[in-house]
Amino acid sequence: MGKKCPIRQLPVWLFFLAALSLLAGCAPTQQDTAGSSALPPDENMLRVGVSPFSPPLIFKQNNKIVGLEADLARELAKYTGKSLHFVELKWEDQIPALLDNRIDIIMSGMSVTPLRKMRLSFTIPYFKSAQMPLIRRKDAARFSTGLYSVETIGVIKGTTGEEFVETEFSSLKIKRYSDPHRAAKDLIKNEIDMFIYDAPMVLYLASENETKGLTVLYTFLKEEDLAWGIRKDNVELLESANNFLRTFNEAGNLNKVIKYWIPLAK
Repeated sequence: MGKKCPIRQLPVWLFFLAALSLLAGCAPTQQDTAGSSALPPDENMLRVGVSPFSPPLIFKQNNKIVGLEADLARELAKYTGKSLHFVELKWEDQIPALLDNRIDIIMSGMSVTPLRKMRLSFTIPYFKSAQMPLIRRKDAARFSTGLYSVETIGVIKGTTGEEFVETEFSSLKIKRYSDPHRAAKDLIKNEIDMFIYDAPMVLYLASENETKGLTVLYTFLKEEDLAWGIRKDNVELLESANNFLRTFNEAGNLNKVIKYWIPLAK
């Protein structure tokens, strides 16, 4: 599917933390609703599963769901002529909710993996990400030649970051979190040695906690494609989402939205 995609694959990028600190929420382009309760299937509604704890991809600002994924969800709803309803879920509940028809699509920074493709369909990728370590600034020299002297690594449970750490650092202690902000707080308090998560979120956390001594280690541990998950039997929505991505990209709008939320992405 990736070879047929006309979207220009974005290379792994470099960020400047100062640029990330300038991020502000986009105003919604159309009326939408949000809540933790799923609504029944409705052909006139797009029910989007989100875990709004991962800025700048998807998070809450002034009690509104905002971020790269949120803006794309609003544009997708507009393209399909549907009303938009965000369904807030824990990350580990996203796929079960999709398979149970409690949501129509997962738009929450989900990486494409072979195991996930066994249970759901993915749209063509819209962004290339990577796993990246968040560390204390005072430890930067310690990791300059490699990830040595690490005892405890924090991850978000149910993510590809957790899978990567379990595979590559199986001898170390792994602490699992549901909220990346909790992991950042534990890193500040020296309760973990580093936190490994998707690069956009790690950079955002570093920006938020710059004055508290956190920074990033510019090491891309595992490159990943981000895409949207859809039930295998929902072929119509899959085709609509792919057509939207192609059209949105060809018009130059996809790159604009990406650069708004992730400045200097190439």
